Amino acid sequence: MKEKKTFFCTACGNETPRWLGQCPACGAWNTLTEAPSAPKAENRSRPVRKITAKRLSALDSNAEVRFSTGVNELDRVLGGGAVRGSIVLFGGAPGIGKSTLLLQACGSVATEEKILYVTGEESEHQLKMRAERLGVQKDSIYVLAGTDINDVIGAIEELTPDLVILDSVQTIYDPALNSAPGSVGQVKQCSMELMQLAKSSGFTAFVVGHVNKEGAIAGPKVLEHMVDCVLYFEGDGSHNYRILRAEKNRFGSTNEIGVFEMLREGLREVPNPSEVMLAGRPVGVPGTCVACVMEGSRPILAEVQALVTPTGFSSARRTSNGFDYNRLYLLLAVLEKRGGMNVNSCDAYMNVVGGLTLDEPAADLAACLAIASSFRDRPLLDKLAAVGEVGLTGEIRSVQALDQRLAEIARLGFTQCVVPSRTKGDLKAPKGLELIFVKTLREAVEKTL
Repeated sequence: MKEKKTFFCTACGNETPRWLGQCPACGAWNTLTEAPSAPKAENRSRPVRKITAKRLSALDSNAEVRFSTGVNELDRVLGGGAVRGSIVLFGGAPGIGKSTLLLQACGSVATEEKILYVTGEESEHQLKMRAERLGVQKDSIYVLAGTDINDVIGAIEELTPDLVILDSVQTIYDPALNSAPGSVGQVKQCSMELMQLAKSSGFTAFVVGHVNKEGAIAGPKVLEHMVDCVLYFEGDGSHNYRILRAEKNRFGSTNEIGVFEMLREGLREVPNPSEVMLAGRPVGVPGTCVACVMEGSRPILAEVQALVTPTGFSSARRTSNGFDYNRLYLLLAVLEKRGGMNVNSCDAYMNVVGGLTLDEPAADLAACLAIASSFRDRPLLDKLAAVGEVGLTGEIRSVQALDQRLAEIARLGFTQCVVPSRTKGDLKAPKGLELIFVKTLREAVEKTL
């Protein structure tokens, strides 16, 4: 019988049934090499037991058991804590702090849980040095420095841990597959074996995943479908603050975020992000306004800065950081048409301070007021905030959870807030906060500037 052949990329290990000039996975040219096809993986699962169907009404609804990770911001994003028998995929840019956060969580729960930390990228000595720097010294934390999935499964069966950290899934390989670690086949096979073992044994697994240059988790998309929760650790290298988001969560909301500050001693939780985002805000300077957005159940205040200057080019330039680029174009057009401002002939630059990304329409009004303030070169009041969505006809529309936003604005010492006029009969202003009701964008600009 003729031996089957396949082609694999020498750059990334991706497999393809036929030769191509360019690797479809990594984009490298002339890197596909012919080799014997990978043999079928051996089945190392436990003895097959008969599985019978059960009535939905007979299932136990209390089977979901949560436990705290010891990190409140991580618990918030997970929906109240980690779930027994679940797998959490943890992604983020290199050096963002994924391993640091997981090691700190291990130190917090090690008194109650038995932990196995599988490191495929660092040696035992390197992990020990980082643990000493973070102050993590617990006897219930076991370390396995290896990349063979058979060694990982053997250690799990021997130790029976409550929590398993796999850092990272792209370094683990199955010897039965004739492909490089990190390839599509290896990631799928190793993840499936770990998932089956976690569901049957009941331990919780945190799996670190590398990201590609587009920011998505590298490897097959099916990896994100297999796991129960997908977390992304975001942050700008020029800022010390990191934001943890849930892209997928079978046991909780995907709207919550966790905020951390990167320090020399590790990651520090930021329980009140609004104060951090507004720290060092300039006073009496044109082009700045405070917006309040909802991240899950948490209202967060952020400073929106704008700079509008006459353009020196044939077409005006537009730059946005932390604010949707297309949304900026839309708001500039509304200001031009409905606000009576000739911003089309000006360069416009917008920035959200602190590295936060505002993707909620409730920040529209604050962005427009910041642009108008810079255009007229008049500062807004220092203790003024704005909440509202701007429509294409220049109307100011209401947003959800306005009472919670106003309570947070008043708590941080603001004395005035611009809100949509249609909420006038439904809102009760918090003590010390004056509400400025507006119907249109032009009215908002005239009342504040």
